[in-house]
Amino acid sequence: MSIQKQVTPKVKCAVYTRKSTEEGLEMEFNTLDAQRESCEAYIVSQKAEGWFLVADRYDDGGFSGGNLERPALKRLLADIEAGRINVVVVYKIDRLTRSLLDFAKLVEAFDKKQVTFASVTQSFNTTTSMGRLTLNVLLSFAQFEREVSAERIRDKFAASKKKGMWMGGHPPLGYIVQSRKLVIQADEAEVVRGIFQRFVETGSTTLLVKELGGRGVVGKYGRPLDKGAIYRLLDNRLYIGEVAYHGEVYAGEHEGIIDRPLWEQAHAILASNNRQHGGPERVQTPAPLKGIIRCRHCGRAMKPTFTRKDGRMYRYYTCQAAEKGGSHAPCPLRNVAAGEIEAVVIRHVRTMLRAPEMVVKTWQASDGIHERDVVEALKKLDPVWEELFPVEQQRLVQLLIDAVEVSKGDVQIHLRAAGLDTLARELNGIGNQQEAAA
Repeated sequence: MSIQKQVTPKVKCAVYTRKSTEEGLEMEFNTLDAQRESCEAYIVSQKAEGWFLVADRYDDGGFSGGNLERPALKRLLADIEAGRINVVVVYKIDRLTRSLLDFAKLVEAFDKKQVTFASVTQSFNTTTSMGRLTLNVLLSFAQFEREVSAERIRDKFAASKKKGMWMGGHPPLGYIVQSRKLVIQADEAEVVRGIFQRFVETGSTTLLVKELGGRGVVGKYGRPLDKGAIYRLLDNRLYIGEVAYHGEVYAGEHEGIIDRPLWEQAHAILASNNRQHGGPERVQTPAPLKGIIRCRHCGRAMKPTFTRKDGRMYRYYTCQAAEKGGSHAPCPLRNVAAGEIEAVVIRHVRTMLRAPEMVVKTWQASDGIHERDVVEALKKLDPVWEELFPVEQQRLVQLLIDAVEVSKGDVQIHLRAAGLDTLARELNGIGNQQEAAA
């Protein structure tokens, strides 16, 4: 009589380790090594079950457990998808994730490939409903701990701000950091004072940017001083020795660079400029190409702008590179008349609505919508276009157009692939009918 020897199936095990901060990772034996040592010992204890350690290491040092954006975890998931892993071993469940939502995603990915995972310090089995319940309870406490820690950090940050303390980050132009405090840097401070003084004298950020560029004046770390940088500098309360936090202002520990009278003069001019260029007229002015029109020369977005002359308002789309850089910016386009470019785009849209080849193309790309439904929708829309409110025309343009690229003497219009299909569904109420049928 022959006796068959039972063969234990091999179980490929991967150890995953994580540490939230990079502190101590340079040590010869760090926290990640300690986690891995415990996990490897646990795998050895399961040798009788066929467990063995795969060669690859999956260590995430300096990554939070609050999300899944971790390089080693992504490699681990890729290897699981490829069938290279049977069991994931962790020192503690919160090393894998501290988020219940992310935990659910990981369990789904594991189940798809019949992969289980084990924790060295917590006993559970993900193949049973009780094991899943245990894990959910553990993850609930892990997420609670993370949220409480975040609240403590926010409270500590707020308390420090109220004391006027510098809480880190890049110091603004005019300051350096010494012993975790802001200290005035003399040369840069003179630049800051000059900017405030010249703004009070000229009242124009455009002229100021041009003047600074002509003199070769740059900001912190050699960054150019465009209009955005100037506005941020003029609005930074650190320069009068104060610290702003969530709308509240506190006396700072550091010394200010600007005296209060100069600060108030500059802000009076800023407030006056806002009144002149703001108001309800700007809000009500239509800009159907906002967010989709770009300058092909600079690759930058073009923003709606306007100016007044002899009582008339003239609208433009202005290249943001030119707008921020002032009159000396190298953009050859700078701006285009809003009415003219909008007319070109709208003519293109209406031609597209009447073009049979576009109907067929959209119908072929759609998911279940019939050709006659697309045709019927277009028949409804084109005759009433002129009667639509500007805001509705803008919505339709942005639904159908993905991007408008403008250069000297040329306009390129890129269609939004699913836009016409979506429009047809809206106008025919197809989506509502399908929901009702379901």
